[in-house]
Amino acid sequence: MKLALIIFLGVVGLFVLVEVGLRSLLGFGNPLIYIGDPHIGYLLAPNQRTRRFGNRIEINQYSMRSPPIEKIPAASTLRVLIIGDSIANGGWWTDQDYTISHLLTCSLKAENIGNFQDVEVLNASANSWGPRNELAYLQRFGNFQAQVVVLLINTDDLFGTAPTSLPVGRDRNYPDQKPLLALVEVWQRYLIKPQPIPEMKAVQKEAGDIVGINLEAISQIQAFARQNNSQFLLLMTPLLREIGEPGPRDYEIKTRQRLIDFTQAQQITYVDFLPLLNAHPEPKALYQDHIHFNLQGNQFISQTIERSLLLLLNPQIR
Repeated sequence: MKLALIIFLGVVGLFVLVEVGLRSLLGFGNPLIYIGDPHIGYLLAPNQRTRRFGNRIEINQYSMRSPPIEKIPAASTLRVLIIGDSIANGGWWTDQDYTISHLLTCSLKAENIGNFQDVEVLNASANSWGPRNELAYLQRFGNFQAQVVVLLINTDDLFGTAPTSLPVGRDRNYPDQKPLLALVEVWQRYLIKPQPIPEMKAVQKEAGDIVGINLEAISQIQAFARQNNSQFLLLMTPLLREIGEPGPRDYEIKTRQRLIDFTQAQQITYVDFLPLLNAHPEPKALYQDHIHFNLQGNQFISQTIERSLLLLLNPQIR
């Protein structure tokens, strides 16, 4: 009986130790929560703070990966709104201070631009958003009176399907509630085989000219920015496999040219990162994985955005 009690207490102690370790060291048990939306598809639930693998993540009242903000900025504030997917967001592997938006905030403050006394770079983003999600976000929340709206996409976004809330609460990457225990989250994320969502097949088989539909969404984002007195900047990052030889696949080459023709016709300021990364001495060192960027990559992107912003803003700050 005494031995059984010792074993029981040992098991309980080990359980508590593992649970505390998973929570305090890795951040399990407190994942970011998503909410569904009939137009946007899904977005990060507002007002969240957590740490994942030691990286601080903060979501403000407008579901941005940014500190809390005032809806209307002070007249002396330069405000830039970046909208995008997981590349702009930074994901769990990026600390809040190393996101593209925060790096850009710091560098623009150092520039002492014109008469602006402060700089805010807002980060409206979520994993796997495409142009239609991003347009719907702007239509819901507005441009926050930003002087510039920056749309940051990657090659795959041009093939993105219609917004849907189907993954929320059903895909382990889009939880809609906190797990009871950190151990439960580990079990659900890594030890249980994910189950497909049957209804997603219809979404993924969307008919029509998908690229054309997404280009139209970008056109509407540009129009929205102009109607709300914002300048518009579009940037696209490549997949890692597109860099070097053999380069983008045939369908991607055609789509890239289509995007170039579109931006020229629409008079959109556009930056393609593919030639910039091809000219970089070690482009692979900038990637976290096949699509996302690490700190060095985020610094490279933020520096490029800064140069483009200064050119756009130059007439306003003389």
